[in-house]
Amino acid sequence: MFTFLSLILLAHAISPASSQGKNIFLLAGQSNMSGRGGVTNGTWDGFVPPECGPNPSVLRLAANLTWVPAAEPLHKDIDVNVTAGVGPGMSFANALLAYDPSLGVVGLVPCAIGGTKIRQWVRGSFLYDQLVRRADAAARGGGKIQAMLWYQGESDTVDEDDAESYKGRLEKFFEDLRSDLLSPSLPIIQLFLVGGNSISSRPFYGESERSSIEIRSCKCQMC
Repeated sequence: MFTFLSLILLAHAISPASSQGKNIFLLAGQSNMSGRGGVTNGTWDGFVPPECGPNPSVLRLAANLTWVPAAEPLHKDIDVNVTAGVGPGMSFANALLAYDPSLGVVGLVPCAIGGTKIRQWVRGSFLYDQLVRRADAAARGGGKIQAMLWYQGESDTVDEDDAESYKGRLEKFFEDLRSDLLSPSLPIIQLFLVGGNSISSRPFYGESERSSIEIRSCKCQMC
């Protein structure tokens, strides 16, 4: 799921936390980040691919802001209005540790909510405030926020105004988050769909996809 080049770039960008701290990664966006793998008709089949399996070096910040061993579904107590399944978080953490076993403990901070538009993530919104609050809580427990994984945009492909406004709104969200986390160079790893059965029902999918690509190209964000 994550290319070898992406892991090399991220590994070079990381300044490892202290021996007592965690390397913290925020997981934000909508359903594809929250995890819908293995979910059919509102039921998760319980299957966890090997690359997404638990790892003693990977923790998860639960909804009550305590660290627990990470296991799928990572968003089970965050995206509570739907059934969460397998997402990209565990495969990312496992791949990163496989590339650099000396990294230490990885702390994942689930914050994604399915079906959300970028305007629901603006500064001052519930989702934005929850993201910042959980990020702050994770760092207070000892560790360093290394990057955010961002997987969102499909909900902004149905309405033309949403699609055309997507680039500006996304850039502003990234700028505000980096400012509020006091991390102006925070790497942001953008994921996005390259196809699928639902694309035909989203007439402005190409517009938001182009916006994400332009932002990644211009800002050199991790992807």
